Amino acid sequence: MPLRTGSATRPISLVLSTALAAATLTGCALLELASDCEGTDARVKKMTALDILDSRPDGASIARGFEEVDAGCWADSGDVVVYADRTYAFPGTRAEVTEHYQTAVVRDGWIPDPEALPGELCFTKEDMALSIVFLTAERLEEDGHGNRPDLTTGAGYSLSADSYVGSGAEASC
Repeated sequence: MPLRTGSATRPISLVLSTALAAATLTGCALLELASDCEGTDARVKKMTALDILDSRPDGASIARGFEEVDAGCWADSGDVVVYADRTYAFPGTRAEVTEHYQTAVVRDGWIPDPEALPGELCFTKEDMALSIVFLTAERLEEDGHGNRPDLTTGAGYSLSADSYVGSGAEASC
């Protein structure tokens, strides 16, 4: 019996061709994104060693599960960013955290970002931006950290420093 080659095989071959092209393009795009972070290891290491990441108000402790500085590089749509994050649990108030960092960042050479929204704790230094973000149960859930009363009772917060690589973009939050 001869093999039928009718209209039923055309859609299948079209789907297979499209899938092959998409897989090829996606694979190339993923390789391209990974290569954008090549050569940033020294810069990531520099971000990890920022003194301000170790500054904290009295009574604050490094949050359980966040013992190491989270640092790395990500690339998206041509932008390459190196970052370093540190998360703290603090039994006090947000006002105490704010007061501590408004003094500590200035002492460390950071300046308030003029483009920051009112109430935002955002600072710049050279080609870097630093933001202090208070943690909520919703934010922790979104980030996959689940229920963390140690971070949502009092003023749990995260310090995040980032810097664009090779774009000439000015640091801002």
